[in-house]
Amino acid sequence: MPPTQLDRRLGLADAVFLGLGSMIGAGVFAAFAPAARAAGAGLLIALVLAAVVAYCNATSSARLAAIHPESGGTYVYGRERLGEFWGYLAGWGFVTGKTASCAAMALTVVAYAAPGLGQPWRSLLAVAVVAALTAVNYFGVHRSALATRVIVSCTLLVLLVSGAAMAAGPSGGGPLVAWPGGGGVLEAAGLLFFAFAGYARLATLGEEVRDPARTIPRAIPLALGITLVVYAAVAVLLLVRLGPAALAASPDPIAAAVPGWLAPVVRAGAAIAALGSLLALILGVSRTTLAMSRDGHLPRFLAAVHPRHRVPHRAELAVGLVVAVLAATIDLRAAIGFSSFAVLTYYAIANAAALTLKGKVRAALGLAGCVVLAFSLPLPSVLAGGTALLLGVLAYGVRRIRR
Repeated sequence: MPPTQLDRRLGLADAVFLGLGSMIGAGVFAAFAPAARAAGAGLLIALVLAAVVAYCNATSSARLAAIHPESGGTYVYGRERLGEFWGYLAGWGFVTGKTASCAAMALTVVAYAAPGLGQPWRSLLAVAVVAALTAVNYFGVHRSALATRVIVSCTLLVLLVSGAAMAAGPSGGGPLVAWPGGGGVLEAAGLLFFAFAGYARLATLGEEVRDPARTIPRAIPLALGITLVVYAAVAVLLLVRLGPAALAASPDPIAAAVPGWLAPVVRAGAAIAALGSLLALILGVSRTTLAMSRDGHLPRFLAAVHPRHRVPHRAELAVGLVVAVLAATIDLRAAIGFSSFAVLTYYAIANAAALTLKGKVRAALGLAGCVVLAFSLPLPSVLAGGTALLLGVLAYGVRRIRR
């Protein structure tokens, strides 16, 4: 009889590295420039706001993961604590939003690894990157965890060298912290939240973590805390070195802030970091797809577990195929905004589920923060994300009527 459960192979260090791989690659090299365009010298304030909301969300996710140690994350928590519909909506928001994030990371890999490459070669390279990382995940979660350790270590080394070079360089002038007025800081916080959302991957891996009731509540705050320290250091150095205006205008701000001889190293590090994010993203989306398929919210044949590698191989192949199509057609900035809206919805449901537990203050703060940041995003992102969620609700309604 083929297996139906995944194999518990991940320890605390593996879980922390998977969280770091999801967050650091996404944020440091992709989110600071659009956030600076929105907030200017209010970038650090926006970073703190995003971190506070992320911390509340992480606390809620960690508490829920200890009670429900299954694959699926908030899809499971919403279903068990709030009802089937809310679990479904969380899962739909995660799968759609994070699939867009996967495409964004594939495009980021290509943008840094081959900046002068034109179409259609950029799209072909992005598809090849997705195919390669899907193959790594297909052959077992332990291989994915090992690859993520190597990638995160390389990324942190590049950031350390780049930080030292930026600290030694001249100042770009301008205020380090200022409130620009209007909704710029909130919009920037919503965009920066995209960079913090990787800790959700740990909750979605609940079925593959050893002693999840103990490991996941420890791994999530550890990964989030390390990421916040790295982000804050890089943000301060970028503001000091470039100034808010130059930071906002730069497509690759860290490469622009270091000496010219070091820029190729930074671009290589950015490509490697984006690879790490993509690896962990595909891992998380496929596990939520597995959980939704088990319950019939997605095609049930996707719930199969490979008899040898003990991974949801059909779900991984399906996710890889969809991401490859998006990577060949989607715009990077639009992908970040759309992903942020969908994932903030996901975490809003996580916090609502945590309100059913004792200690409601952080869950209530996280829920309010998610709603405010989601609707502070650029209007096209709100409209696109809202449309995707509405389509999911309609699909749920049609399924209920047929059932």
